[in-house]
Amino acid sequence: MPIDRRSLQILANHCGAAADAMAFTLMRTAHSAFVKETEDFSCTLVTPDGLAFASPRQFGAPWYSGIDYGPVLEMIGSYEEGDICITNDPYSGNVATHTPDIHIWKPVFHAGEIVCFVVGHIHNTDVGGAVPASLSRSLTEIEQEGLRVPPLRLVRRGQMNEDVLRIMRLNVRAPEQNWGDLKAQIASVNIGERKIHEIIARFGTEAFRDGIRQMLDYAEEQARAVIRGIPNGEYFFADFADEDGEGGVPCRIALTLRVRDETVELDYTGSDPQVASSLNMPTGGRERHPLCLVGLTYVLFTLNPELLLNAGTLRAARAIMPEGTVVNAVAPAAVGMRSLTCMLTQIVTFGAFSLALPEQMPATSPGGNSIMNVRTTGWDGRPVMASIGPVGGGGGGTPVSDGPNGAGGAQAFLKNTPIEISEAEVPILFRRYGLWPDSAGPGRYRGGLSAVMEFQVFSPDTVVTARNRNRSVFASWGVMGGRAGTTSRFLRNPGTPAELSLGNTDILRCEPGDIVRVVGAGAGGYGDPFTRDPALVLADLRSGFISEAAAREAYGVALRGGKVDGAATAALRAARGERSPPAHFDLGQARREFEAVWSPERYALLTEFLMAQPVRWRHFLKRRFFAAVAAGEGAGLGVAEQMARIGARLLAERGGGV
Repeated sequence: MPIDRRSLQILANHCGAAADAMAFTLMRTAHSAFVKETEDFSCTLVTPDGLAFASPRQFGAPWYSGIDYGPVLEMIGSYEEGDICITNDPYSGNVATHTPDIHIWKPVFHAGEIVCFVVGHIHNTDVGGAVPASLSRSLTEIEQEGLRVPPLRLVRRGQMNEDVLRIMRLNVRAPEQNWGDLKAQIASVNIGERKIHEIIARFGTEAFRDGIRQMLDYAEEQARAVIRGIPNGEYFFADFADEDGEGGVPCRIALTLRVRDETVELDYTGSDPQVASSLNMPTGGRERHPLCLVGLTYVLFTLNPELLLNAGTLRAARAIMPEGTVVNAVAPAAVGMRSLTCMLTQIVTFGAFSLALPEQMPATSPGGNSIMNVRTTGWDGRPVMASIGPVGGGGGGTPVSDGPNGAGGAQAFLKNTPIEISEAEVPILFRRYGLWPDSAGPGRYRGGLSAVMEFQVFSPDTVVTARNRNRSVFASWGVMGGRAGTTSRFLRNPGTPAELSLGNTDILRCEPGDIVRVVGAGAGGYGDPFTRDPALVLADLRSGFISEAAAREAYGVALRGGKVDGAATAALRAARGERSPPAHFDLGQARREFEAVWSPERYALLTEFLMAQPVRWRHFLKRRFFAAVAAGEGAGLGVAEQMARIGARLLAERGGGV
């Protein structure tokens, strides 16, 4: 029997509080800074068939609010009280989507029946593999990315499977840290189990079960109501990750958004084939996989912050992810950088919805949040493997406000690690950690400034990894007259004769005394910068966010004696003259130059050709196509004829067959 809406809200609050209790337990007992400070974890309550119905309201990673654990639950089969199961294999059920993410789940029994599961994941700083911290875009196959644990019982009827633990501890670089984090996970699900029993004692078994169903239905109802307010239509947007591997070319994520009354379809046809680097996403093509729909969740929540977030939120949506593409890779593709590609799916989702709702949607964050890890030797000679925090861009400018500085949008859930914590745990010296001036995209409402981290290492054979680095080539776009932000940078020994720019490299081997500087990408602005309130420009100058030159050139604001010169400002702005309406997006100069060659028409022909080839050939042929076009092959022909001729030659070179 349905419970009334007021009681349903009370039940939802109790379930959310149970997930909060799991999150608090995990944060307070975890060993690694990446869990207890950065908060890269999730804690979720799911139905007996695996659908998420409650998550923490203020903690952890929000990507998993709509997750479906059903595929991995089924792989275990039957359950008994006291069981706890585990996996981190990206290709077993497509729940753990790269190897450092260890997921565990525990059935909650009442009167001999499973009433729900309590589940969660953490990102381990290291799970072995070819490089410290396990992940790099340079890796080419899943076997290089560390230990993989298929879905199995870690605990059987309350008894720990010590054999599994021995294997896990033997294959990682920081076994005691990983074991401490795993114990925190176990404590978290045990707390979740206890809280569920308390909820059932208050509401009763039937009310609890029926309430779960209604929570999912209510979230669906809310989502459909939001979608009904979006104009029907088809909206296309694409964006790019930096090179898809050593010597590679940009990796494209394309999205066609279709809005029909109260449903949405996100079609990723046109995205690049799976790549030889680790940018691939192992979604299994599941049409409501959170990695491809988390951007939609963010959009819906932007339009209605009262939305109840659970698996019901995504019922009104489906995603199309062609097999063998970067959004639906097949084994043994490496997948460690899937979070970077997931950020791009969010970015293109915001781009498509910006076309549908230009007066309501902000510019997006840059994505490509650099997760900084250090493997070094401590003062006492012991090995140290630690995350020292994220370095990202700000949030995009919005229709009503500036974007947040340093962390916004796609990466906002990753909290920074205080310098005092990092320096206490890792033998490095921080020289700078803050905001980078003049990095934000100008606009009536500017984008958020990027973060900068600079530190010095002192031990030989120190390895620094900057996972998820991006936007070193193409800038983060501005909208409605707002301008693109600045690109990211990765430098060794900046400002010295030995300065080295590392491009989009994400692994750096250091010598004692080396200084490492990482600068995130700035976010794009919203609206014409010459319409920005001069008082806000002056405030930014006084805060050190912009230079006086930027105030004049980007915003048309003249300053004299530390104040706005009204007459000179009016003259500067008038001198620009009337402008034709700006393009919807300012994609930045590098992207404009790239798309002067690789236009949507040319890319559509490339995609059509590649998708007709076997999966293992697609990425190779894509690079050959780029090389042929860059060399001017068939330059005097029309685009279609040129692409056809190059394609025919490439097929002939490999015999034209599979």
